[in-house]
Amino acid sequence: MEKTETTTRRPAALIWGGRLLDLHDRLWAARGIQVVRPGGAPVARAGPSLYALLGPTTVADFSLAPVLKQFHWMKPRAVRLRIVDQTDSKYREVVTEDADHRLRGIRREYTQQTAATGRAWLTPDPNLAESWHAQRSGGEALTQLRRLSHRRESVPLRVPGVVASYHDSAGVDRWLLAASGRGIAVDTVFDDLYQYQRGVWVHHSAELGPDVRFLGPVFVGAGREVPPGSIVIGPGIMPDDPRVEHPAQTEIRWERLRSSDWHLTALRGVRADLARTAKRLFDIVFSAAVLLATLPIYPVAMLLIFLEDGRPFFFAHPRQTVGGRNFPCYKLRTMCRDAERMKAGLQKANQADGPQFFIENDPRLLRIGRILRKFQIDELPQFWNVLLGHMSVVGPRPSPDRENQYCPAWREARLSVRPGVTGLWQIRRTREPLTDFQEWIRYDLEYVRHYSFRRDMQIIFETVRQLVARRSPRGTP
Repeated sequence: MEKTETTTRRPAALIWGGRLLDLHDRLWAARGIQVVRPGGAPVARAGPSLYALLGPTTVADFSLAPVLKQFHWMKPRAVRLRIVDQTDSKYREVVTEDADHRLRGIRREYTQQTAATGRAWLTPDPNLAESWHAQRSGGEALTQLRRLSHRRESVPLRVPGVVASYHDSAGVDRWLLAASGRGIAVDTVFDDLYQYQRGVWVHHSAELGPDVRFLGPVFVGAGREVPPGSIVIGPGIMPDDPRVEHPAQTEIRWERLRSSDWHLTALRGVRADLARTAKRLFDIVFSAAVLLATLPIYPVAMLLIFLEDGRPFFFAHPRQTVGGRNFPCYKLRTMCRDAERMKAGLQKANQADGPQFFIENDPRLLRIGRILRKFQIDELPQFWNVLLGHMSVVGPRPSPDRENQYCPAWREARLSVRPGVTGLWQIRRTREPLTDFQEWIRYDLEYVRHYSFRRDMQIIFETVRQLVARRSPRGTP
């Protein structure tokens, strides 16, 4: 099995089109705070909740809770922070590899167990932030800020956290580990990202081979290829591949960060209205044709279900459509009547990661249910949902509210369109252990971001092709 070392030792390398300091500052922006440095990016006077005044090369992470309490009770013009960076570890493990990504060894680097400290200022005052930005050096800016303490317009505060220079690889690793553990919605400040697993953010242009495992937080850059079976060890950054065109970083839209909505690169205006209208007309015509063509199947399927397990013939499960509205998703019943009661006792056998439940040989399935599922006959009643406007022929997999809560950005994306009878995830999923939920997120986001009528036709064609392959002797069920 291959080993892939992640590293933050190259501050000049690009990650998602920007430098390491850009990444640091954007992660703070996702928390509603603009990082201001002497001579750095201009101050945004409208949008940020607070301004963090840092040195030209400083990276830092700390909890905002004690800072916000000071602003609430003391009402200062600024809070002057002393960040205490105390590491409990006396050493760290460094993985080394050769040019072909083969593991060469693991060495242990010992460090002194001392507490580093750093200074930072937080203020809600854009004028103060602009004064800091206008200084020619951090020293000049610090001198000006110290005048506030003499006038008792600032309060001191000591907070535990991480503070380092971006040239310090060990300090950057600690910062990355701390920042990624806060559950920051990285995709609110970077385009074309998806969360592969908690703490692992991947650019859409990156290619992850099957059976890739991430240990710790990792940021995977644009165009990177991670070979099959690799173990990627974090905390770390896999920079953008220099051989591909780097993504352009868009301006931070502070007004969007104030809401919980996930920004999508969707069509707008007349073109978008025409696309939605055309998709809805196609859904009506296609679903009506399928229901008429498959009408003789229902009496046979209902009779077989009745003979094996009685009534009911159909099963309606609550799912969510556009905007989080609930609807009954209809299917032919394929499980025994007490399937939900049996589910609790089968949780340990669950083969799916994330919120899904999947067992390859599910004991709750009826004999006729296995046949109905193999050829996806049980899902034919969903075309009635399509006629009613709950669903579309092609779209993200319909799921209930409890599953949609696992990833807010993913939830907002998939609930911006109607769920589908089939979709990108359904035709591409591998069912590999510990990858199903990650694939689900990846393909849902890919579908929503890159929707086109042509792609819908390709998904329908591939769905039919896979169904035909299952019927043939050589097909794999």
